[in-house]
This record gives sequence, structure tokens and C-alpha cells, in this order.
Amino acid sequence: MSLSKINKRNKIKKRIRQHVLGSPSRPRLSVFRSNKEIYAQLVDDVTGSTLAFASSRDKDIKNDTITRIEISKLVGLSIGKKAIKAGIAKIGFDRGGYLYHGRVKSLAEGAREAGLKF
Repeated sequence: MSLSKINKRNKIKKRIRQHVLGSPSRPRLSVFRSNKEIYAQLVDDVTGSTLAFASSRDKDIKNDTITRIEISKLVGLSIGKKAIKAGIAKIGFDRGGYLYHGRVKSLAEGAREAGLKF
């Protein structure tokens, strides 16, 4: 029996979530990547709330002249700045079942440049 791409990603996602749990002191940076956009949010799993959110659809980030990887880095910088402003320095990185490559890697590097510790 072969699994579809979505089923494989969901299986990997569950495996990652067993190890990365968001708390108020160390929230989880959750990444969702679609074909056109990328979204990142800091989640506190204890209370079930989102602490900060950034996406490629934000008005200050959206620019049609740069590549999707460069936009992902800007999203990482944005979520990092919002986290630092909220008093969060350490996070757990939840890549959402995606490979740590390309846009996901670029987002993580942008968040690190903003001052977040993984």
C-alpha cells in the first residue's frame, strides 16, 4: 500500500509534534507552506493560543520582484522580530512535515538572524 504525498507529510508531522511541544516560555514555531505562500506562527500548546503570526501575504513583506525563498527569509525575520518584541527568545521549530530545505530552511535562517534560538 503506497501513501499519498499528503498522508506521508501528515505522518511525519505527527512524529515531529511528539517531540516539539510549545509552552509559554518556549513556544513552537509552526510552518505551513503552500505553492505560492508561506505562513509561520508561534503557538503555545498549553493554552492553545497563537502568540505571533507572519506570512508572505503581509503588506510589509509582499513584493513580486523577489523569489519565494527570499520572501520566506523576510517572513522569518518578521516572525523573529515579533517574537523578540513579545519577550520570546527560545522556540521549538516545527517544520510541519516538510523537508528542512528551500523555503522552510530560509524561513528558519531568517528567524535565527532576528535573534531567535532554536
